[in-house]
Amino acid sequence: MVQAKRYTDPVGISAVQEVFACMRYYKARKAIVIASAKYTEPCETLAGINHVKLLDRDDLIYIIEAFKQDDIQGVKDRIEAEPRMILESWREANSNELHEIKKDYKAEKYVKKVMRK
Repeated sequence: MVQAKRYTDPVGISAVQEVFACMRYYKARKAIVIASAKYTEPCETLAGINHVKLLDRDDLIYIIEAFKQDDIQGVKDRIEAEPRMILESWREANSNELHEIKKDYKAEKYVKKVMRK
């Protein structure tokens, strides 16, 4: 599920809410928001908790330049990379208390697999 936003101001959490809801409704495996601007911090946090990939202006510039150089694999790698994941809940993220960092075994396994190539 992909959603594109052509904004000049930073993109807020509604973009993540919309694409995540559509992803669940249509049973898509991934959700991506592509924007011509940056994202707000709450938007990045919500995306990280819900495993939504965010691509911003810098990513778009990279993709365009890679296409110009016929670097299709570079484009695929940028688009298909796993989203930044935040594993704690909102309550823990907004708490002033120290909390235990949870290990993401799936991500570690993926990184090891990629590093072997």
